[in-house]
Amino acid sequence: MKILLLGNTGQVGWELHRTLLTLGELTALDYPQIDMADPASIHTVVRDAQPNIIVNATAYTDVDKAESEPALAMAINGTGPGILAEEAMKLGSALIHYSTDYVFDGTKGEPYTEEDQPNPLNVYGETKLAGERAIQDVGGAYLIFRTSWVYSLRRPCFVTKVLQWAREHETLRIVDDQVSSPTWARTLAEATAQIIAQGRGKPVDYINEKSGLYHLAGGGSCSRYEWAKAILELDPDQDEYIVKKLHKAKTGDFLLYTKRPLFSVLNCQKFNSRFSLSISSWLESLSIFFKLL
Repeated sequence: MKILLLGNTGQVGWELHRTLLTLGELTALDYPQIDMADPASIHTVVRDAQPNIIVNATAYTDVDKAESEPALAMAINGTGPGILAEEAMKLGSALIHYSTDYVFDGTKGEPYTEEDQPNPLNVYGETKLAGERAIQDVGGAYLIFRTSWVYSLRRPCFVTKVLQWAREHETLRIVDDQVSSPTWARTLAEATAQIIAQGRGKPVDYINEKSGLYHLAGGGSCSRYEWAKAILELDPDQDEYIVKKLHKAKTGDFLLYTKRPLFSVLNCQKFNSRFSLSISSWLESLSIFFKLL
């Protein structure tokens, strides 16, 4: 089995590189080896690799910067995935792609299902939704995994920011009105590898049977304040902190450049039932994350 992993230097891609190595012949690329904003680059890379499975972990992920670079964000997040789906269809291959909770506006008040109507608040969410729909329009064998609040030590994220702030400030103010499900990048990677392995030698057929959109995130939910509190409690290097107080704040207390959904918890029951996989709670995963540092 030949697997083409795109975006192998990012948070999710870095973990995918490790988990996919044992499943077959792996080709792992990132920019500039592939430019997801350039259709010709996508065509060339896929046709040269001739993969059975394409795993797309590339994305334009700078939520604020996307507001000033909407065309580039759309090319990478919206148009590129559709081209990958077309190439996969031509080759008889399967495509696995990752999306975001930011396709929702956060007004529902209870966990979002795959059937809920998206209504993104920002350019990033709009472009990721466009990518989902582009893949769905092409059809074929594909899996789209929407996830939320992804973290790792590979790239700057909320976890790394909290750890940095704790070493620089005596008082931290963290919002308690933004609620979602923290998701360790390794959780996404291991779930992806397990699903491919479930194909038992015929992963494309297996993915074709399961084709669709799924929510995949850490179990349970929390506010950013609760997440930050857990990060500080679980970090084994607390002796490096100068922080003494952690205060609750509201999103409206801060001048934000880009709107974000306040409540974006994803209901993952469809994923759990279709693939018979149990995803750890966000707190359990965070605990393991720190134990492995």
